[in-house]
Parts: sequence; C-alpha cells; structure tokens
Amino acid sequence: MAKGTRLVFGLQLLASVSSSLKRIAASVGLVAAALLLGCQGGSAPAFTQLVEARRLADDLRIELAQASNASDRAVMADTDRESIAFARDAEKATGAVALSAATLGARLQSLGYPAETRALEEFSGHFAEYRQVDREVLDLAVQNTNLKAQRLSFGPVREAADQFHDALGAAAAATAPKDRCRVDGLVARAEMAVREIQILQAPHIAEPEEATMAKIEKEMAERQATARDALKLLGWGAGPAIVKQLDVARGALDRFDGLSAQLVGLSRRNSNVRSLALALRRTPALVAACDGSLAQLQDGLSKEGFSGTR
Repeated sequence: MAKGTRLVFGLQLLASVSSSLKRIAASVGLVAAALLLGCQGGSAPAFTQLVEARRLADDLRIELAQASNASDRAVMADTDRESIAFARDAEKATGAVALSAATLGARLQSLGYPAETRALEEFSGHFAEYRQVDREVLDLAVQNTNLKAQRLSFGPVREAADQFHDALGAAAAATAPKDRCRVDGLVARAEMAVREIQILQAPHIAEPEEATMAKIEKEMAERQATARDALKLLGWGAGPAIVKQLDVARGALDRFDGLSAQLVGLSRRNSNVRSLALALRRTPALVAACDGSLAQLQDGLSKEGFSGTR
C-alpha cells in the first residue's frame, strides 16, 4: 500500500473510531446523568436534547473534516475516475453537514440556547461560503484539463513527433551524396523545431497566467513555421523516393500540429491549476472559520447545565 494511501486510510479510520468513541461516551454520559437526574428531580427530556445537541456538534466537526479531505483528494487525484469518486464523496459529506446543522439548529431552539444558536448561525454563514467555493473547486477538479493535456503531450503528441523524425530520417537516407549536407541541415532544423515545441508544452500546461501562455504559444507558432519551411525546402528538386517520405513526414507534422492545438486548448482551460489554487488559497481559511464557530458552539454546550434553559 502506497504511503499516501496508508495516510488517507489512517485518517479515515481515525475519524471513524473517534466518532464511535464520542457516541459511546455520549451514551454512557446520558445514562449516568439520567440516573443522577432521577435522584435530583431534574428534567430528563431536556438533558437528553442537550446530549443529542453535543453529539450533533461533535459529528459536525468530523463531517466538515471529511468533506474538506474528500475535496482535497478530488483536486489531487490522478485520474478522472478518482476525481469524480472523491468529488461525490465531498458532496455527500457536505450534504451530511447541512443536515446535521439543520437538526442541531432545531435542538438548540428547543433548548432555548441563544448563544449557541448564534454560534451555529455563524457557522452556517461560513459553511455557505465554503460550499460555494467548494462547488467551484470540484467542478474544475473533475474536468482534469491540465492532466489531459499532459497525457496528450506524453502520448499522441510524442508519437506524431517520432513519426515525423522517422520519415525525415528515411528521406535523408534516400538523398544523393551530393545533396546530403544540405538535406541533413534542413532535417535537423525541422526536427529541432518540433522538439522545441514539445519542450514548450510542459510550461504551458503548468502556467496559470494567460499572458505567459500567450507568449509560449507565440514561440510554438514560430517553431511550427520553421518546421513547415524546412519541409518545403526539402521538397525542392527531390526525387520520387524522397517525396514519398516527405509526404509521410508532412502527414505526421499535420497530426502533430492538430494535437498540439488540442493540447493548448485543454491547457488554456487550466482546470487543475485553478482548482488547486482555490483549494490552497480559499478553502483553508473558510474551513478554519467553520471549525472555529463549531469549537465555540461545543464550548458553550459543554458549559450548559441539566435544566435545558438558563
């Protein structure tokens, strides 16, 4: 099992165990308190609601962490399938948070705890903002446009470039000795231009700024023109055998250019870069704000007595 997988599994297991222990502790506390109330003439139903409110507040913090973790995994996933699965987990977890918050709100209203109700309302405000940002993060993450551009560069684009190289090599090999020096120079120029385009694709895929991407695209276009010009010059006065290989090279270059255009289009959408930026810059502060409100709520509930009202 990979280190990252073990870490995720460990965190999930820890959350599950923590939740179970909290529920057991709440149940034991409820029994003990109910026995005590029976001796003191307290209000068991009100205390039962208080215990339930505390449990819901505990669950809210766990569910919030689960939602945030699932969203992070969707952003960092390497495949569409994993991104979609983790995004669904995140949406399910945020739905559970919303449901728990609504249930807790009803409990607090019944108990008549205005301070805790305000803390929950503050949490709900932060959570609404978090949920809005998280939807954008997940929508971008599942598109995986940068990953798709990367796979295109390492797969079909490279294959087309290799086919171009092979065809030019065959054309050079069929050239008469007296023309070999000129042909070798043009072949090297064309191949270098295509390889430089491949090199430029990586920074384009990773680049977040449109102005920089436009500059890289301009450099790509210049090298495309260089490759085309060299191929055209190779065809002047060439014999049938060489022309045949140059036609193969031209077809490979056409595929290369078409695939490169697809790559640039995917890279321009920048879904992985944008989702990661949001996940790193926006969501941590929102999650911290949500958790802070829940911590305040838990603290308030821990200080409440058995009467159900102040």
